[in-house]
Amino acid sequence: MKLYPLFADLAGRRVLVVGGGVVGERKASALLEAGAQVVVGAPELSPALMSWVEQTRVQWLRGSFDEHWLDDAWLVVAATDDPGLHQRIRGLADARHIFVNVVDDAEQSSFHVPAVIDRSPVTVAISSGGHAPMLARLLRERLETLLDPVIGSLAGLLGEMRGRIRERLPDIALRRRYYERLLVGPVQSLLRRGQRALAEASAERLLETFDVPRSGSVVLLGAGPGDPGLLTLRGLRALNEADVILHDRLVSHEVLALARRDAERIEVAKQAGHHHTTQTQIHALMLAHAAAGKRVVRLKGGDPFVFGRGGEELEFLRQNGIPYEVVPGITAALACAAYAGVPLTHRDHAQSVRFVTAHCRDSIDTLDWAALAQEKQTLAVYMGTSELPMIQQRLVAHGRSGATPFALVENGSRPEQRVITGVLGNLAERAVAAEVRSPALLIVGEVAALANTLAWFGRPPLGASPAWTEAA
Repeated sequence: MKLYPLFADLAGRRVLVVGGGVVGERKASALLEAGAQVVVGAPELSPALMSWVEQTRVQWLRGSFDEHWLDDAWLVVAATDDPGLHQRIRGLADARHIFVNVVDDAEQSSFHVPAVIDRSPVTVAISSGGHAPMLARLLRERLETLLDPVIGSLAGLLGEMRGRIRERLPDIALRRRYYERLLVGPVQSLLRRGQRALAEASAERLLETFDVPRSGSVVLLGAGPGDPGLLTLRGLRALNEADVILHDRLVSHEVLALARRDAERIEVAKQAGHHHTTQTQIHALMLAHAAAGKRVVRLKGGDPFVFGRGGEELEFLRQNGIPYEVVPGITAALACAAYAGVPLTHRDHAQSVRFVTAHCRDSIDTLDWAALAQEKQTLAVYMGTSELPMIQQRLVAHGRSGATPFALVENGSRPEQRVITGVLGNLAERAVAAEVRSPALLIVGEVAALANTLAWFGRPPLGASPAWTEAA
């Protein structure tokens, strides 16, 4: 985020608009709506600006720009057709610590005017950082159709009740739950029908009868492999309801950014060979926060029930009487295979798929290698990056051909995704040459060769022929 979003109270504050044409007129109009004391400096004014001067709504500084026009200004808008003048205004304003918007010149502007959706007192502002104003306007048009016109009335009602709500529910977490219940109730529908008195009565009745929850709860939530677009709608809702989020190291920043801004985020990092937070400590954190009445989201990469120890956590929660629910996520095998163009099953190549974890030597020794080495099946190996030589050796030793294709998908579904392809006989060698790092999923089987022709996301697979780009 390059620009800091900010809503400014300009009521009664002096704002200078340099330029008296149609663009200056448009800027002055928006500033007047915000209650600003608008001063327009220009040799001549458009008819509308002149009428506002005659109505004493706007002050006119007649003539060419003078540095003293900046005296006492809070903001400046440069709306002329003179780039040299705009550069001079920017320099003088910077020296006085005044923010400047230069129309249609993002580089010269120290603040940008966003596309606005007005549901007063609710305002939605959209900015492209000056890079694509038409895109911001298109987004505004689309959002206009999604936002109920009655939102402004709803915000006004809640503003009138705010003092009583704070007095009745002094704890911020309780107030949040009251608002959540209110906003899915009948109040908005009553306002839409023009029945404000009934809407206010409904909100007051809920406030008086609102029950204080005795304990919190835990949601076991699968975050998917990294692409925030793969998070489920129910998962998004859980993130926006959470008071506390206990998240794994591999949960992407983009997924965490979807959570409520004021939710407490606690990383419970667990990594092969480096257990910064033990499972017992994670259990204790869930219990402590839920016992304090908090809504806890235990956020896991992939799916909590596929090598995510979700079963253990549910058993602990049940033993301690903590209410819980599970929101599944897209597990790494499904997402990585899909984003690499690898069908895990295929009528001609594989009639079954096995999910296997191989994060340490102990887990490798417990696997049924004879069964895993059978043909006509696909292996999806989780957490096996550090054990690739052993996986290669065991599969070949138990009969899997060294010519069997593989695909290693590193950072699957993320912008930095890499796919390394080859055959089982050179798996370890190819991984070392490509400097593969966790997180990476290994796919072994005839279907893995299809990554070289069916891949569609990110860079071409390392190992694909030059024709890949043309085919893609």
